[in-house]
Amino acid sequence: MPNLFAMSFEGTLAPSFDLRCLHAGRKPPDGWGIAYYPGGEPSASVLKEPAPASGSIRSGLVKAWDHLASSIFVVHIRTATWGQNSDANTQPFLRAHGGRDWIIGHSGSLRQRLVVGGRFEPVGSTDTELVFCDLLDRIADAGWRSIGECDLERLRAELGEINQHGGLSLVMSDGHDLLVHADVREEGSLHVCKLLPPHDRPLAFGDDDLLIDLTRRGDVSRKGVLVSSTPLVRADGSPMDWTPVPPGHLLVLRQGAVLDERALDPGATRASVRKMRAVQAAPRHAEPKTLRVVHRTVYRYEQPIERSSHLLKLFPVHDRTQRVLEQSLVVSLDGAAVEPKQSDFDDVFGNRARRIVIERPYRELTLEARSLVRVEPAPIEFRPLEARRVMPLVWMPWQREMMAPFLLPAELPETQLQELADYAMTFVERNDYDLVGTVLDMNRSIYKEYKYVQGATTVATTAFDVYANRRGVCQDFTNLFICLARLLSIPARYSCGYLYTGSKAENTAQSEASHAWLELYLPELGWKGFDPTNGMVTQSDHVRVAVGRSYQDATPTSGTLYVGGGPETLIADVSVQLA
Repeated sequence: MPNLFAMSFEGTLAPSFDLRCLHAGRKPPDGWGIAYYPGGEPSASVLKEPAPASGSIRSGLVKAWDHLASSIFVVHIRTATWGQNSDANTQPFLRAHGGRDWIIGHSGSLRQRLVVGGRFEPVGSTDTELVFCDLLDRIADAGWRSIGECDLERLRAELGEINQHGGLSLVMSDGHDLLVHADVREEGSLHVCKLLPPHDRPLAFGDDDLLIDLTRRGDVSRKGVLVSSTPLVRADGSPMDWTPVPPGHLLVLRQGAVLDERALDPGATRASVRKMRAVQAAPRHAEPKTLRVVHRTVYRYEQPIERSSHLLKLFPVHDRTQRVLEQSLVVSLDGAAVEPKQSDFDDVFGNRARRIVIERPYRELTLEARSLVRVEPAPIEFRPLEARRVMPLVWMPWQREMMAPFLLPAELPETQLQELADYAMTFVERNDYDLVGTVLDMNRSIYKEYKYVQGATTVATTAFDVYANRRGVCQDFTNLFICLARLLSIPARYSCGYLYTGSKAENTAQSEASHAWLELYLPELGWKGFDPTNGMVTQSDHVRVAVGRSYQDATPTSGTLYVGGGPETLIADVSVQLA
């Protein structure tokens, strides 16, 4: 039986808790309780039952009640043989501080009784209330009104002092963050399990005493972190990937992610838990590069083409951060170079475009564009804290009118857009409404949590399909990021070009064809590039060619065949090398 269980998920989750220990014929525990934050409010609700009877009404409520919905849950099942069974002695416990409710679940017993008498006083007689009151007193004395305001290294040291009095494996939440501390002597061990979508259906796990079903009331497409005093297994008996929390470690979870980790030994590191700050660190400044690009496209047809028209966007952008030193385009028909009718112009998005018209028969069309480009990095410059941009963004009417094409999300069913909007807000909340932190977290999360799988999607794949299935290619990840950004009123545009991956690139497929990423318009920073396929901010490895609302506006080659053709074969090859 898990004495202590907690979880933090992206957005609101409505799980079902089946207290099997209260089924007919089973010996009930001494008490149980579930604490959560309805609607993401700072006010918590606690359902608890001391000395429950088999088949109790409250246990049926937590199994079937739709209103049991929150991003954070703390569950405690009491198996003590001492003390009075009462609400006052049944966890989780709740106290108000800093304009919000705090909840705690604790596994362990004190050997030396704590003396408390500050702002907070215990109601019951349990060690947990003494720990809770003492800890909240220390937090209040330090002037911290939330877990997010805490100096985590100092807080870990304060917990270490309390830990000297006895077992101190606990979880505590203020409705925004979930704090996890493992006892320094491993009294009441804790384990962590990360869940990444797409999830199995049903997604249920537990043991003989408790079953938690996350999908009983609908599909779940969000990531989460589970904390349990006992490693649980899936409902079908298959194991889950649980990692012990090392003694004395402190974790902070927010919106289904490990926000921070502090070790008993500050020099200790763990590869199993990703460290992340609410406001992401600035990307490293890259050195300028001069890149030679060769983009060769070959179209082959079973039947001769009598006449055709083509729109080409194969010329890299020339501006203050990217200088085109050389540029050429050779058009060949059936292996022989030709000079078709052509005209150059700038399209409505400012892309340099060329229209060519071919009025002679051919079976094979070859387009070979060569460019020599000097790319200067233009990283995001972080400003001091007092100048941080926070969400939501507010645009002047004329600004919104100018950026209207880049603020309108894709046309999807309203339910899908609402799900994506809720998903986008989890990044905002995880990063304390900081704009730059939000978009960097979104960029990194897509890179880390979505699989690059060629052939898994088509040009018709929507942003919601990518979100639900968590796989795709650069175009899919770009479309998803654009949709999420626009739902947050961040102007976003599709960008197409080339990527220098180096001679030892792990994913050479990305450098063998045109690459896709996106650009966001950030106030007082301008258009900045983000590559979710590689989890990076674009600097000197990306050669920009064309931008638009979507792929259709920035596609490198498109055309119309007036007579002939039949089945078509396309071969595209891109080479990007240091000059």
